[in-house]
Amino acid sequence: MLTDINPKLPMRDKGVTREFYANRLGFTEYGSTDFDGYLMMQKDQIQIHFFEFKELEPKENYGQVYIRTNHIDAFYKSLLEKMVEIHPNGKLETKPWGQKEFSILDPDNNLLTFGQTI
Repeated sequence: MLTDINPKLPMRDKGVTREFYANRLGFTEYGSTDFDGYLMMQKDQIQIHFFEFKELEPKENYGQVYIRTNHIDAFYKSLLEKMVEIHPNGKLETKPWGQKEFSILDPDNNLLTFGQTI
């Protein structure tokens, strides 16, 4: 009976997070209310929530999300065109477990891995 999952990740600065997800990844802000210290972003059927954590040390943040896609090559190309930095250990490649994947870090060091079943 479960229908969705909306991960909640930490953010230090709501404006920086909003800008990155909107302008770099193509997400839009979800909802009509601007909640203090909370942000909801959506792209297609994916929704990610963010909570304010001003004291977050990015190098100590282990927030991670795995996002499935059905057009990984086109999405990867679009991020490269927008000069989004790909994680040094996360370039687009086919993995032994049957997924084609790549990873990026957001401004707060949350790891976003995108994958498509081959």
